[in-house]
Amino acid sequence: MATFVLLHGAGSDPWYWHLVAPQLRDRGHDVVTPTFPCDDDTAGLLDYVDAVVAAIGDRRDLVLVAQSLAGMVAPVVCERVPVDLLVLVAAMVPSPGETGAAWWTNTGHAVGADASDDPVVTFLHDVPIDVAAESAAHVRAQSEAVFDLPWPLAAWPDVPTRFLLCRDDRFFPADFQRRVVRERLGIVPDEMGGGHLPALARPQELADRLLAYAAAVVSAP
Repeated sequence: MATFVLLHGAGSDPWYWHLVAPQLRDRGHDVVTPTFPCDDDTAGLLDYVDAVVAAIGDRRDLVLVAQSLAGMVAPVVCERVPVDLLVLVAAMVPSPGETGAAWWTNTGHAVGADASDDPVVTFLHDVPIDVAAESAAHVRAQSEAVFDLPWPLAAWPDVPTRFLLCRDDRFFPADFQRRVVRERLGIVPDEMGGGHLPALARPQELADRLLAYAAAVVSAP
C-alpha cells in the first residue's frame, strides 16, 4: 500500500483532488491532502513545507504528487521525510537559490505562453461545466509571500522523480515544460491530454497514471 500525498496548486485547496482521491483509496491506498496557507501573507515557502510534513505525520511508503506551484514545495518536503517517489504534474521546477518570483523570467515562461486574463479560458476550458461551477467556491487569494525567498535546496533531492505534463495546458504550455524539464531535471516528461487542471478534467486518467507510477516503486496492497 502506498500513501499518496496530493499537493494542490496556487490559490486553491484540497478539493482540487476530490475526484482523484477516492479512486486511489478504492484501490487500497492511503491518501493525504494537505492544505497550503495560500492566503496568509506571513506564510513563506517553509510554512507550506511544514503544512505538508504535519499532515503526513508518521506515514511511510510516500508518493508525493505536486500540482503547479507545489513543484516548489515538494522537493523540500523530500528533505524532511522519506519519500519513495516524487511526481510533478504540470508543475514548476525550481533551481537552487532561485526565488519563485524570479522563476517566471528565468524559465522564459512568458515566451509562447497561451494564457488569458480570463481564468475560465486559461484553466477551466476542458473541465466539465458542473465541476467548473463548483470550483468557484474553492478559489482562494494567493499571497505572493511564497515566492519571496530563494529556493533552499543545493540540488534536486535524491528521490525518483517523474514529470507529467498536459499537452493542452494554456498556463504552462507543453513545449515550455518539455524544455524546462529537460534543462532542469535532465529527464523526458510523460504526457497526457488536457489542460492545466487534470485532476478536475481527467481524474480517471490521472489516477490511473499515479497508480502505475506507484506500482513501480511501492509494494501493492
